[in-house]
Amino acid sequence: MAIFALSDLHLPLGIDKPMDIFGVRWDNYVEKIEYEWKRTVSEEDYVIINGDLSWATYLSESLADFKFVESLPGKKLISKGNHDYWWETITKMNAFLEENDIKSVTFMQNNAVLCDGVAVCGAKGWISPSDKAFKKDDEKIYRRELIRLETSLKAAAELSDTIIAALHYPPDDNYMEVINKYNVVRCVFGHLHGKRAEDFRLYDQKYALVSADFLKFAPKRII
Repeated sequence: MAIFALSDLHLPLGIDKPMDIFGVRWDNYVEKIEYEWKRTVSEEDYVIINGDLSWATYLSESLADFKFVESLPGKKLISKGNHDYWWETITKMNAFLEENDIKSVTFMQNNAVLCDGVAVCGAKGWISPSDKAFKKDDEKIYRRELIRLETSLKAAAELSDTIIAALHYPPDDNYMEVINKYNVVRCVFGHLHGKRAEDFRLYDQKYALVSADFLKFAPKRII
């Protein structure tokens, strides 16, 4: 068993919104995801998809994207990104999975999942107050997501001493303080693309940027 991560798939199968407008690296990206995933991941493995799974606005529009994910090997652990407008309550999303016979997906929000002795949890995170784009309205979301991260980490700590945290936004000092408090062994994040991703400097070996285009669409092994 291995645990991989790959964020920001931005699947467009339910609506007409491809990513190739953002550069040649996104040409045929759905085919690239399928190829790299199938040659990397086995059925007994887990893959964290930490945000921006689908371009769908509504859950019903995301069905083709979830069917695609279901067709790929492994068990998928999905947390929310800033473009996941389709995201509903966990109850509604679980009902959606059951109705459509999607069995390999688990959602992460205010909870944790035990993966062969490793606890995995996820939160969206938010733009940091140190970012020049941070505005007054961001403060409430930033604090709320910080609370959600700690709630998820508490749930993880009840399951295992080995914890992986999945964020969508890169963690800042406040988020890293909470992550360190719970002795997280690895933290993955996404959201960054293109030059922003290439210029980003990783903090240390604990943290990994796993945006799909940054990884050339190949899931990155975390454990």
